[in-house]
Amino acid sequence: MTLTRTIAAAALLTTASIAAARAMPQASPDPRGAAVRTPVPHLVQRDGRHALIVDGAPFLMLAAQANNSSNYAIALPSVWPVLDRLHANTLEMPVAWQQIEPREGQFDFSFVQMLLDQARAHDKRVVLLWFGTWKNTSPGYTPDWVKLDNRRFPRMKDRTGKDHYVLTPMATSTREADKRAFVALMTYLRDHDPQNTVIMVQPENEVGSYRNPRDYGAAANAEFAKPVPAVLARRVGKSGTWTQVFAAQADRAFNTWHTARYIEAIAAAGKAIKSLPMYVNAALAGPSNVPDPDGVASGGPQQDVLDIWKAAAPSIDFAAPDIYDKLSKNAELYLDAYRRPDNALMVPEIGNARLFARYFYAAVGRGAIGFAPFGMDDTGYFNFPLGAKALDAATLDAFALPYATFAGMQREWARIAFDHPTWGVAKPDDGAVVSTTMGDWTIAASWGEWQFGLKEWSWLKSDPAPWASEPVGGAAVAQLSADEFLVTGDHVRLTFGTRAGDAEKDRANGLVVRVEEGHFDQGRWVMDRIWNGDQTDYGINLIDRPAVLKVTLGRYR
Repeated sequence: MTLTRTIAAAALLTTASIAAARAMPQASPDPRGAAVRTPVPHLVQRDGRHALIVDGAPFLMLAAQANNSSNYAIALPSVWPVLDRLHANTLEMPVAWQQIEPREGQFDFSFVQMLLDQARAHDKRVVLLWFGTWKNTSPGYTPDWVKLDNRRFPRMKDRTGKDHYVLTPMATSTREADKRAFVALMTYLRDHDPQNTVIMVQPENEVGSYRNPRDYGAAANAEFAKPVPAVLARRVGKSGTWTQVFAAQADRAFNTWHTARYIEAIAAAGKAIKSLPMYVNAALAGPSNVPDPDGVASGGPQQDVLDIWKAAAPSIDFAAPDIYDKLSKNAELYLDAYRRPDNALMVPEIGNARLFARYFYAAVGRGAIGFAPFGMDDTGYFNFPLGAKALDAATLDAFALPYATFAGMQREWARIAFDHPTWGVAKPDDGAVVSTTMGDWTIAASWGEWQFGLKEWSWLKSDPAPWASEPVGGAAVAQLSADEFLVTGDHVRLTFGTRAGDAEKDRANGLVVRVEEGHFDQGRWVMDRIWNGDQTDYGINLIDRPAVLKVTLGRYR
């Protein structure tokens, strides 16, 4: 199948919800200046793959998240230029409960409207981050009238009976107050954003509790003594008390259930007003171990408790990892843990230091619907050592390289990734070659190579490539048909070969038939030039000028 036919086939997504959405009108002003209502964004799933549907078609979020306190009019002029510099198409922006309801029952959506207006003017989509009961476990973004009333809005109790800093998820009064504010926000979006500038919402932020696995107050202790709820017992395949079912993780499992149920009530009420996709983000535990309940954000959607969240909060579309771990092996373990048939992969926060940019390829190659480095504005705040010391040119360029490439094909890539196998790779910390098998072919990614020649040449010496020791490099590959691949990346050499296990003759006869550099024009592949000779004799080398390539492989007989 040719690439043009493949793209055409991918465009004919067979999911009924996509077909119905495409039949609806698209975003445009009518002659009277009023906005025409467009299909509400939503998620679709098929064969373990996911797509975010925006304006009736798959959409890849090339996003950036602003700093926490950039959610005011004075900061917005410092946000948009950075997004433009990155070639981002989506802004993740907080909206705080304290901001929209400074006095109980009195709502102020002036910032929300300004954000909508400016996002439209800058041709950006928006993901709203609801900073309510939790923001990185803290109640810091609740209104003053919530913070100061510990009787009506109680905090958790620790094991000694003292107040902990986190608002308890056991309090109906807090949940209902938060829900009323969130419903007011969703109502405003329903009435003032028919264009669906806002494409997704995150209810709460990095929920849970540090240094206190659950509420140890009298009411919570009474609940803890009861059996695990039946729906959760069915999900985990075991019944009994919390301790009988979850053993050493019982306190944390209990807090996870009640936190997720709290957020389910808020999300369900908001979706009843406007059914935008909603997700929760995780302050992560270690990627490959069951964490110490006292040392993790107990109650959050870490990878080992996702089944609890799925049972407790069906209105939450997916859980997502906030990745600040600088070790490449850990970053990829997180991506693999959150890429599940029942959980769309998205990276809503990742460190903004240069070394994190390579994981964009690893994410989209795993079918991610979006990716967002954190703290991408020019307000002068930097969360080093989690992220960059400063947003200098080298740091911004590391993210802008892949974003600029995907900006020209984000719709096409999202369609292809929904219908076809994909692979993504980031340079590992040790610089080792990484390879995979796709169909009848192997693909190897190597690092620190010049565009010409081989490292093992002894007859022609060269200096090491300047980027050889740097934490940069990655590639994303989509298999379009048995012998066709769509390829892009930076600071990487890709070498194609025949699959191990093929007959010796077939392995020897495999070759790269054609490498086209091109672009997409309204879903149609346009070939700009053919790479050959020096450009392909030593693998496919993508360094500081990422290109989109169609690679055709074959065997001669």
